[in-house]
Amino acid sequence: MRQNSQRKFRWRYERELWLLAIPPVVWALVFCYAPMYGLVIAFTNYRPGMPLGGGEWIGLKYINQFFSNPDFPMILRNTLAISFLNILVGFPAPIILALLLNELKAGPLKKILQTSYYLPHFISWVVTASLFFTLLSSEGILNSLLEALGMEQEGINFLGKGEYFWGIITAANVWKSMGWSSILYLSAIAGVDETLYQAGAVDGLGRFGMVIHITLPGIMNTVALMFILRIGDVLNAGFEQQLLLGTEQTRSYYEVIDTFAYRYGIQLGRYSFGTAVSLVKSVCSLALVLIANRVVKKISDLSLI
Repeated sequence: MRQNSQRKFRWRYERELWLLAIPPVVWALVFCYAPMYGLVIAFTNYRPGMPLGGGEWIGLKYINQFFSNPDFPMILRNTLAISFLNILVGFPAPIILALLLNELKAGPLKKILQTSYYLPHFISWVVTASLFFTLLSSEGILNSLLEALGMEQEGINFLGKGEYFWGIITAANVWKSMGWSSILYLSAIAGVDETLYQAGAVDGLGRFGMVIHITLPGIMNTVALMFILRIGDVLNAGFEQQLLLGTEQTRSYYEVIDTFAYRYGIQLGRYSFGTAVSLVKSVCSLALVLIANRVVKKISDLSLI
């Protein structure tokens, strides 16, 4: 009886929250979990027009084909290289930007800077690719500048050389996502107790000392959570940016798991094979999240689950 009364009291106390949770739960069930039934075609010889699961059952055939594909080492290398460069440069970049913006005094300049940093997030990859082609083509702005400075006589097609591609794609990803990602860290910084800064000022900490000893420790939980999620995103090295910025000359540097699945699954019509490749990537990503979660939990007692 007592447990029932407690449940009724809890329901009355939390019913608004439960009602608010219904739409996102329904959305997740309909658009995230229900389509997962389609993964069955990764284990069947599916052809368009067949009902899902109606093809011949072939088990792990397409998964084995993916691992034995001659391009697999190249695809894995590119995926990991681009992802780790994005983590190495792109993960600390919004944190540093948030710390710098937080040090600016409120005013028109701060608002203008924040807006300019957020703007690239809303620019499509098609427009972004056009900007980079204008900047880095053999007759682009960068080559014109190098020629004017006498540093280069013949134009360099930066987007046509594979050795430059990883750096270019990393710069494009950081430029596009840094400002938007900094919003989360700015919110975390705003939640740091103001009395800590007052105590730091009394103890003689300068602005840099407050950032190191107060601000960074205050947002470390947010940083750890974002790091866990970023590790789980290692195999998501990009898709649109590779297809738009990559050329035939740089394919050995830009081809990643997602573009490989697209070429075989959509362009060549091998839907079962493309689904199998995406399934492998998703399972590995889940495993990486769980591993990163356990490691961070042991270090800082913080975890997603």
